[in-house]
Amino acid sequence: MRAVPEEEKERNILFLCTGNSARSVMAEAILNFLGQGRFKAYSAGSHPAGYVHPFALELLRSSGLSTEGLRSKSWAEFFQPGAPFMHFVFTVCDRAAAETCPIWPGKPTTAHWGIRDPAAVEGTDEVKMKAFQTAFNQLHRRISLFLNLPSDTLKNITLKEKLNDIARSS
Repeated sequence: MRAVPEEEKERNILFLCTGNSARSVMAEAILNFLGQGRFKAYSAGSHPAGYVHPFALELLRSSGLSTEGLRSKSWAEFFQPGAPFMHFVFTVCDRAAAETCPIWPGKPTTAHWGIRDPAAVEGTDEVKMKAFQTAFNQLHRRISLFLNLPSDTLKNITLKEKLNDIARSS
């Protein structure tokens, strides 16, 4: 039986946000679609809302992405026995980045990819959906850039710098 080379192993990524109802859930769905075989995405929140925002679900479905199994959950689930090991932890909202985050086992690579909260936008449903679409597009772009990083970069000391560059992309 041959050993699986490091670059062929599936890596786990946790997207964190405070409420885990919109941005982090959309990021989970996007990465699970785009990164099949290389990455497995999860999402969680420090203070989960307890539901996934209906606009996020609608946008994911209309984009052809699966919403199966998506739910709002606490980051505490990822400290339970049997929880998957995280290789990367990305915060996608400013509140989660400012909170005291737990120390993750194995010291995964972390980055902050701040995205404006579409769930906080007020106005008509059209205005709100536009905010969700903007957040979705930003997440999709950043995740696509991340997935296009060369495999050797993912284990290189320059990865943190590359992740910060992605966060600055619009």
